[in-house]
Amino acid sequence: MGPLILASSSNYRKALLQRLNIEFETSSPNINEKQLSNESPESMVRRLAVEKVQKVANDNPRSLVIGSDQLAVLDNEVIGKPGSLKNAINQLTRCSGKKVTFLTAVALIGDHAKFHQVELSKVEVYFRELLPTEIEKYLSLEKPYDCAGSFKVEGLGITLFEKVLSDDPTSLEGLPLILVSKLLRQADFE
Repeated sequence: MGPLILASSSNYRKALLQRLNIEFETSSPNINEKQLSNESPESMVRRLAVEKVQKVANDNPRSLVIGSDQLAVLDNEVIGKPGSLKNAINQLTRCSGKKVTFLTAVALIGDHAKFHQVELSKVEVYFRELLPTEIEKYLSLEKPYDCAGSFKVEGLGITLFEKVLSDDPTSLEGLPLILVSKLLRQADFE
């Protein structure tokens, strides 16, 4: 079997996978990440994770390919990466005092696509009531414009919450390592 490949261009996911002390390569899948009509957030996040690994696996059929996708869901609506200060202020203002569910799907394909798994990790984030000045101060310090939900949990973003409910503390960062470890064991990856 060829090398393990992380189907991602995310520096966050790369840093997370490096915690497992395993060798891997990265490859950016560059897929269309638009939500399909009538597609639930759970279906969408699973589909995107699978599409990412399939695209990379097609170019690397002898490799084991792992990939992930994450969505934030507020009031049954997918909220993405803000991309700008204005959008981040709007997102955090909407999240203030509410529960946001983060869905992270992990997909693994290997051995000429004979082994194929996709699993889902859910994290419930309960935001505390946020003052406009707190939101602006936080955003000026961390600038999390490339993060779904407009925060970095591994940084000061943790101060925005009342509580976080999760089976995997790394899931909120974008790659649930407990789940990744399980899938790699199932694929007989040492």
